Amino acid sequence: MTDTPQKDHKQIGQEQELFFTHELAPGAPFWLPKGLVIFKELEKFIRELTASAGYEETSTPIMIKSDLFKQSGHWSKFGEHNMYNLEIQDEDDATPKTYTLKPMNCPESTILYRFRNRSYRELPLRYSEIGRLHRREKSGEVNGLLRVRQITMDDAHIFAREDQIEPEVENILDTMVKFYESFGLEYEFKLATRPEERAGTDENWDKAEKILENTLKRKKLKYSQKDRDGAFYGPKIDLHICDAQGREWQLATVQVDFHMPTAFDLKYIDEKGEIQKPVMVHRAIFGSFERFIAILTEHYQGAFPTWLAPTQATILPISDKNLEYAKTIANKLKENNIRTTVDERSETLQAKIRDAAISKIPYLLIVGGKEEEAKTVAVRTREGKDEGVLKIDDFIAKITKDIETKA
Repeated sequence: MTDTPQKDHKQIGQEQELFFTHELAPGAPFWLPKGLVIFKELEKFIRELTASAGYEETSTPIMIKSDLFKQSGHWSKFGEHNMYNLEIQDEDDATPKTYTLKPMNCPESTILYRFRNRSYRELPLRYSEIGRLHRREKSGEVNGLLRVRQITMDDAHIFAREDQIEPEVENILDTMVKFYESFGLEYEFKLATRPEERAGTDENWDKAEKILENTLKRKKLKYSQKDRDGAFYGPKIDLHICDAQGREWQLATVQVDFHMPTAFDLKYIDEKGEIQKPVMVHRAIFGSFERFIAILTEHYQGAFPTWLAPTQATILPISDKNLEYAKTIANKLKENNIRTTVDERSETLQAKIRDAAISKIPYLLIVGGKEEEAKTVAVRTREGKDEGVLKIDDFIAKITKDIETKA
């Protein structure tokens, strides 16, 4: 935190035209084109991480019969007060059926697992899903992107043998550390243990808690304990951060679950040809796209790193005479997948520089007669640093390195 007053993410979202909320859809953000760039870049990043870790991406229905959540135990835990439920009468059925807009992905991932018989050779089976969820948050608790009713989760569910759980949890913790350190976010781990109301046996809770604790100790990761704060189906390790305003948030999580495989009668055939029950590991790295983007927006105060910035470079022609040259450069940058604009306004150069800096665009490329003649650009950063005059290809190499390394 700094002594400089910190803008709220909602204010930055409005000023930079990233996102906003509307009374017609309380708790569900509207994403403007610039904000959706950030959303999609994060989506691309998490897909790269999960693919490299051996996950296969899936997708499950947003609306499903409520019977699923009764079987999983979520209905008795959260029920109609925290879920959006609809009574739907099909044309060929006189009896209405209750459907739910899913508030979580995990019960439906068990349906994916049960698509066919499974062998021990397939385990661990890692399914990821970027899923849209709906939860009935109280109106007084809804807050911008930090607490919403429509949530986008970067979920994953792993189906594993018991002896595979610790290595899986270890890999997930490694991913969390890599991910959050890439944004310069400080974090701490918390071990959440069994709540008073829970599903499953004490024996399985003992095993699950021991697995998580052993993994944290083996990785030599500092952690504190959150007593009785686990999910109703299993204990978890949560990653917490403090945002730019000093508020604490739980984001990433990894959970060990012996309950749901039992509730849904999940099976696999072991090497002896005998039927066994897998263990389910739940994990999310962002926690939710919405909350994570809110935190990032305030963390960077709108000055997103180059790879995330909605506009990565803007070209500022000194006069109208240089406009065509500016457009030529812009086209070349766009061909190299650099998000670029040209300031075509009849304003002074100083006004253009000031406005680009206010918009937090990482690179400002100034072009006049000298630059046009030499086929170069004068490069400035949004912080006002003069990077000198570069050939266009040299600038492309420089900014491409920034983007690829997520500098």
